[in-house]
Amino acid sequence: MLLDQIFTSILWNELIQMMLNLMCFIIMIIFSLVGVAFITLLERKVLGFIQIRLGPEKVGTLGILQPLSDAIKLYSKEINNPSLSNFLIYLMCPMMSLIYSLICWLTLPYQESLISFPLSFLFFMSILGTGTYMIMFSGWASNSQFSLLGSMRSVAQTISYEVTLLFIIISLMMLNQSLNIFQFIFLQKYTWFCLLLPLFFMWLSICLAELNRTPFDFSEGESELVSGFNTEYSGGPFALIFMAEYSMIIFLSIITSIMFLGSNFFSILFFFMSLIMMFFFIWIRATLPRFRYDKLMDMTWKVFLPSSLNLTGFILAVSLIL
Repeated sequence: MLLDQIFTSILWNELIQMMLNLMCFIIMIIFSLVGVAFITLLERKVLGFIQIRLGPEKVGTLGILQPLSDAIKLYSKEINNPSLSNFLIYLMCPMMSLIYSLICWLTLPYQESLISFPLSFLFFMSILGTGTYMIMFSGWASNSQFSLLGSMRSVAQTISYEVTLLFIIISLMMLNQSLNIFQFIFLQKYTWFCLLLPLFFMWLSICLAELNRTPFDFSEGESELVSGFNTEYSGGPFALIFMAEYSMIIFLSIITSIMFLGSNFFSILFFFMSLIMMFFFIWIRATLPRFRYDKLMDMTWKVFLPSSLNLTGFILAVSLIL
């Protein structure tokens, strides 16, 4: 009888813990989606300030309700479905893009994690690689030459920089001696990895390419591809694509602050550094023109890849000696 009571209490405790973890994850997802709405407002305000023009200021006090107005407009617009498109894949790709971007948030080191595992960086890399398929399939399913060209350029671009991204993460993991993001919280008390300037600058450039941000927004090149892989999307699906993109901006800002800028996930410095990184992505968009596509390929294959490979070998040698 006593054993049955102990077993029942253990089951109830585990069930309650699982429910609490699930609630933490749901609350985090809600806050991240609200953050996506207001980072668009931050971007438009900063761009207006840098380019000496008015930003959004009409809806609400100082334009604070502009994200709500944009959401109502986008989700109430008619969805135009191309008659020759592959309708099921065409409709599912924006939803899957947002789902993949939210799954990435599982890797962050919360105090109460829904999923806690020692290979969180490997999981993060897998999700990044899978997200590219959504861009490729959305361009193909639209049955538009501009969308297809945009998706093909995005796939070629992803192959070029993700090899370097892998070597950067391997270098940091050899210093950290773990594939768990949570371990950075303990290691960053003693050193900041942004002092490894070549790795840090390559990481920032790769983040811009991963987010399809200026100067590497080739899959959305308006000047030559109308709008890139999302040319045929409108209304709700169009909004989902950009919610996924801005969700990844917030996520990569957080990851950068944890990996390179000495931030503890539970400190004020973490929020400050994450905001600096978000401002950096917006600031780059306001100041730099778009690269030529062949120059990006030259930079990733001929500069970033040899440099990251050499640095990985150097860090490996130092780790073995020490």
